[in-house]
Amino acid sequence: MTKSQAKHAITILIAEDDPDDRMLAREAAREGHLEGELQFVEDGERLLEHLRSLSALGPGATGAPGLILLDLNMPRMDGREALRAIKSDPALRRIPVVVLTTSSAEEDIVSTYDLGVNSFIIKPASFASLVEVMRSIWQYWLETVALPTGNRGD
Repeated sequence: MTKSQAKHAITILIAEDDPDDRMLAREAAREGHLEGELQFVEDGERLLEHLRSLSALGPGATGAPGLILLDLNMPRMDGREALRAIKSDPALRRIPVVVLTTSSAEEDIVSTYDLGVNSFIIKPASFASLVEVMRSIWQYWLETVALPTGNRGD
């Protein structure tokens, strides 16, 4: 599979409760000409429900995410709880999780790495900076790293 083909095959699942932030992420991906499927859930409970429903379908299920972008501060189940559940579930723990949050608290950075997060990114203040962050995420996770086959949706 070429880098270009891998880029097209990966679904990115974004757990974000703020509708404006979901819209900005979608627009940043569009503005950056970033290809791939974006899916959104509004909280940690829906994230886990979605992941577990796909997991029940087996490895490489259509729509299975190759990457999760996770906000920390969400209702019902926050990102920390969701991260703990993902990384403790053998069927889900190989999915890379990148925290994308407004928090810059050292406690959040340390605790999420302790829970197994793959990267911690502080949301930039400007839209132009968000576009650059999204480009960096895409380039690294969709074009640079090797992911397990089941994480590419194939």
